[in-house]
Amino acid sequence: MNKNEIRVPARFGPETRFEVRPAPPAPFRATQETEFERLKSRLLARQLAEAPTPELNPPLRRAANDAAALAWATLYPLLVFPVLFEEKTQVALRQAERQARIFESSRELLAV
Repeated sequence: MNKNEIRVPARFGPETRFEVRPAPPAPFRATQETEFERLKSRLLARQLAEAPTPELNPPLRRAANDAAALAWATLYPLLVFPVLFEEKTQVALRQAERQARIFESSRELLAV
């Protein structure tokens, strides 16, 4: 045994008890999910109505699904989704426009 070792007596205070209450189960998340789906449907319907061509339907739906997936990963999906959807929509529209230009230019190259 080491000569420098000093034993310190342990003193404990009175026992403290507390009750842990779990967060409310699924119903809150379920109501939030239905509100979220309504918001997603409303914003997507508005965007599809404003789309100049029906060919933009799949990219816009994909943008909505991508934005929804990202929004669900946040603490406030209902607040975050509209902004994410707008950003994803702009990217999808730019990509579709770019693809149309490439398709048109390649068509002209093949015709020559």
